[in-house]
Amino acid sequence: MDSASSSRLLELAWALLALNVVSVSVAGGALWLLLRQRRRGRALGEQLEQATTRIETLVQGGPQDGLHGRAAFERALDDATRRCDRSGGAFNVLYVDLDNLGTVNDAYGHEAGDGVLEQTVHRLVEPAGAAGWVATRIVADEFALIVPGDRQAGLEAAARVARRLERPFGVHGHEVRLTCSIGLAGYPRHGAKAQLLGQAALAMRSVKNTGGGGHAEYDPRMGIAQREQAEMLHDLRVAVERDELELYYQPKVQARSLQITAAEALLRWRHPQRGLIGPDLFIPLAERYGLISSIGDWVIQEACRQAAAWREQGLRMRVAVNISGHQLRHDGLVDRIGAALARWRLPAGRFTCEITESVAMEDTLVTQQAFERLRRAGVHVSIDDFGTGHSSLAALRRLPAAELKIDRAFVCDLEASGDARSIVRAIVQMAHTLDLRVVAEGVETEAQRDLLVASGCDELQGYLFARPMTAQALALWAADEPTDAPHTGAFSPLLFEETRAAGLDP
Repeated sequence: MDSASSSRLLELAWALLALNVVSVSVAGGALWLLLRQRRRGRALGEQLEQATTRIETLVQGGPQDGLHGRAAFERALDDATRRCDRSGGAFNVLYVDLDNLGTVNDAYGHEAGDGVLEQTVHRLVEPAGAAGWVATRIVADEFALIVPGDRQAGLEAAARVARRLERPFGVHGHEVRLTCSIGLAGYPRHGAKAQLLGQAALAMRSVKNTGGGGHAEYDPRMGIAQREQAEMLHDLRVAVERDELELYYQPKVQARSLQITAAEALLRWRHPQRGLIGPDLFIPLAERYGLISSIGDWVIQEACRQAAAWREQGLRMRVAVNISGHQLRHDGLVDRIGAALARWRLPAGRFTCEITESVAMEDTLVTQQAFERLRRAGVHVSIDDFGTGHSSLAALRRLPAAELKIDRAFVCDLEASGDARSIVRAIVQMAHTLDLRVVAEGVETEAQRDLLVASGCDELQGYLFARPMTAQALALWAADEPTDAPHTGAFSPLLFEETRAAGLDP
């Protein structure tokens, strides 16, 4: 064998040896991975088994922190039903939902929200044992209770639960107050056992839909109301696109001369089937389901557009728009108002934001910043429904307000109540001390008007002068307004009938 052949054989031998080494390495690595996967598989299996056991305990088993699992709760329902069928007794199902827990999560974090839930569980189960209640958790902040007894026992239990949950919760060294919405259904008065939980939940939602913080007993008509609300919500989502929203305007007049000074924009929804719908029926729905921002933007734009059109006609009056707490707390409110003013070339001083006293007095950083930005923008700010809250003189001095609107409840009582007259005089005196104008709303009689003028009110608003009307009707009303307006009011009855006949008045 020559040297060349020997060299090739040697290279081949080394190659075979290297291949074997690689094969052994690969085999060893595969074996190591297999063993590792088996160990991880066993660990994962143990974790899955523990999780499964935990889930089964929660769903099937007995009390956890005093709460029963859903299956145990269902068994308790079955037992209660059988006892009632045998003995002729009764029991109730309560469906409890915490209101606005999300605000705690937003302000303090989800850990704080979890702490509130733990305290809630304790407050629910603490009386349960002695009273014979059975409690379970439906979802994070929703709970159900079985309460033995008749209807009265159920109502008393609902009131007791509400009182316990309305006590302050401790959150990171702060006290937080929440309310709850409670629905009540009873066996056998409301029918089959299988429907009780759903009926109680429906009653709870009826409370929540009206602002929460209360309890209600199931009524079969609630199901119809829920379906109607779902249909209305669907229609409301497209109302702006379909141009179904409208603004009506109610004028404000000088208290003595009765000349028009401003017009308050009042939102209406001309539904294709339901007709003209007032804001009290759909604004709460818009706020609850996140539609208020888009609707509020439309109102601001439309009010500015109309005010600009009136200016072209020679009507140089302010236009007032109601701003909700949700809008005020939104970062972009002042920017959107500024954009609308710029688009329609309307001076900022001609635009009024009417903000309720309760919202204006919120002592939060967001609210304070919003008011400061409104002040810098130069818009006119009015504190609406004044007298219904707990405003202090110091708080009013901090606000960039230009006027106060006395709540209509005081105006309504003026003729019969000396206290109402004293309150109105005190509000006017305080406002004038702070260089604020005073508007009285809800003026319906000449006697009310005379008392308000004597008290020093600057502007008046109410049915005595004009009802809410379309922009076209308001232009006619203002043009028809005589310079020597009669003492009985500024709105011509003849013009009122003309605009009503023309379909310009609601």
